[in-house]
Amino acid sequence: MPSQADESAKAGTAAEVFLAFLKLGCTSFGGPIAHLGYFREELVVRRRWLDDRDYGELLALCQFLPGPASSQAGFALGLMRAGPLGGLAAWTAFTFPSAVLMFAFAFFTGILSGPLSDAALHGLKLAAVAIVAQALFGMARNLTPDTPRLILAIAVTIAMLLVATPAAQIAMIVFGALAGLIILRAPGMTPAENVGWMPGLRTGIVCLVLFAALLFLLPLAAMLGSPSLEQADIFYRAGALVFGGGHVVLPLLSAGLVPGWMNADTFLAGYGAAQALPGPLFAISAYLGAEAMPSARLGGALLALAMIFLPGMLLIAAALPFRAVVTGSARAQSAIAGANAAVVGILAAALYDPLWTATVVSLEDAAIAVAGFLLSVRFKVSPLIVIVGTIGAGWAITAFRT
Repeated sequence: MPSQADESAKAGTAAEVFLAFLKLGCTSFGGPIAHLGYFREELVVRRRWLDDRDYGELLALCQFLPGPASSQAGFALGLMRAGPLGGLAAWTAFTFPSAVLMFAFAFFTGILSGPLSDAALHGLKLAAVAIVAQALFGMARNLTPDTPRLILAIAVTIAMLLVATPAAQIAMIVFGALAGLIILRAPGMTPAENVGWMPGLRTGIVCLVLFAALLFLLPLAAMLGSPSLEQADIFYRAGALVFGGGHVVLPLLSAGLVPGWMNADTFLAGYGAAQALPGPLFAISAYLGAEAMPSARLGGALLALAMIFLPGMLLIAAALPFRAVVTGSARAQSAIAGANAAVVGILAAALYDPLWTATVVSLEDAAIAVAGFLLSVRFKVSPLIVIVGTIGAGWAITAFRT
């Protein structure tokens, strides 16, 4: 039987990547932390495109960078599997379902209400708790296999629970890397062939220059008075400056769009709808772009989608070549091992707060979340079945209470 490394060494096609991420785009509920759990289950465990070590290194890299971490990870996984077309296929397929629904919602605001829809949304959140717990369980076994790394992960978990800010998240990864340099002795490795396609150093530098040029030139171009250029500047700046995931981008977008382009009620209606959808929260930009440009809704939606995701994609493409370079360095591997342990700690903290604290509000909720976790870990049930089960349980509890 071929090993996991052998399986992941096989190059894929853009069509294969598109279909895999279309499935994820239709079923990945729960926000960026949950998305990373879905990615691991589908691409690391089931499809064996890469192993947990490579996946952990990729997550650590994405956590360092501004932008939507799950979309950046998906774009990078597509690149590694099938080259530039694979990266484009991964981003398109993962974003498409939620973007289409958010664009449609621009025409039909105010319909997501009532006890059944509330129960369904709560069931989706409980599924996210179960999926993240399952991902954390699997990653902890692989990325914290010894006492020093386990202690490091626990320390990061405690620190993140005490100071839960995007800046603290970045600081904890830096702390993990420094701790790895001091207390871990990881051997250097020959760059792994099973990592897949990687952009070259020259490509990485071009992407970094383009990222910086757009960040500084778009505000100047917006002064020309073109509504399209103003929109491009607002959405690009939001995507370029946000750390910590999709939810953190909302204050930046609100500051740029309210009240000049839409009122607060319109903005918040889109935010509420986005919570019920799979895929990246950044897909709310399709709704906001359509609402901001009512005379050209489709053009506004496409412009907003492209500009909010573009900086994150440029940054991950710029960073990937340097990830390949440091693979052979023993010191770099020690730092990465420490950063991976810190990622486990960050995921553990996020599992508790905000996922558990904001979702599990009763003994029934706890039972549903634990059941979903056990089904995922013990019986290898697919995430889609877990989602259906938690929604059904939420509806059943609602019906019983009423």
